[in-house]
Amino acid sequence: MRNRVLLSIVLAVFCLVVVPHLVGLQLGRPVGATGAAAPARIEAAPADRAVPVLRPALLHPAPVAVNAIGFWSWALIDRRTGQVTGSPNLAVTNVTASMIKAWLAADYLRRSGETGRPPTPAVLRQLSVMIRNSDNGAAAVTWRSVGRAASIQRLIGICGLTDSRPYIDWAHTLVSARDAARMAVCLGDGRAAGPQWTEWVLGEMRAVHRTGRFGIVPALPPAEAALTAVKNGWVARRDGKWHVNCMAVGPEWALAVMTVYPAAKGQAYGAATCAAITTQLLR
Repeated sequence: MRNRVLLSIVLAVFCLVVVPHLVGLQLGRPVGATGAAAPARIEAAPADRAVPVLRPALLHPAPVAVNAIGFWSWALIDRRTGQVTGSPNLAVTNVTASMIKAWLAADYLRRSGETGRPPTPAVLRQLSVMIRNSDNGAAAVTWRSVGRAASIQRLIGICGLTDSRPYIDWAHTLVSARDAARMAVCLGDGRAAGPQWTEWVLGEMRAVHRTGRFGIVPALPPAEAALTAVKNGWVARRDGKWHVNCMAVGPEWALAVMTVYPAAKGQAYGAATCAAITTQLLR
């Protein structure tokens, strides 16, 4: 009887102390004095990287309504993202008139850099008056020196235009609002004039004479206007209509506006349309 009691005590101790310890070792869990498993160590999952949110550029997409007769279209590009917005007819082409002169200067200078033959002071003066004063004689000379329509084909290829084509001469180059905005971006980012001459071209565009600085720039706050490069185009054609176009590139945006309307309205009518669209995109 005594031996049975002793055996019972040994079995009880074995079940209470030894068995839990062995089970803990088998499961790979440390066991505390009470036999409770220690808490598992959990690795914290890395936090998701925050996606940067860009503040709206000074000119940004917005509803636009213009009470104007004739044709008008516009396109805006956010230079930081490449986003293109604009009117439903932003792919319709219009003659550029003097707006194309900024590209002609950039094309000449980029090619001079590529060939290692820098422009002479006389050529730089010619390009300057072509941009600043919109001199047509200087444009005609430059047009011939860059290969006429071949220059427009380079514009299409280098700047990624999709709607445009050469036609008759420099003034009649056909460009859409979307492609004009792309051309402005191309002038601003260095593809057009190349690394050596981009700042020179943009400086000339910022120094355009007040008679050609209408539309977009006057609608901007003064600080932004000072940083904005512009080249507009305007011509009253034999079809009895004004063709007035505005193109500008700022630090974060590029905007182009194209208009066609009865010649009796005068050039200021198209300039006012450019300004009205710009003002609405500022809101």
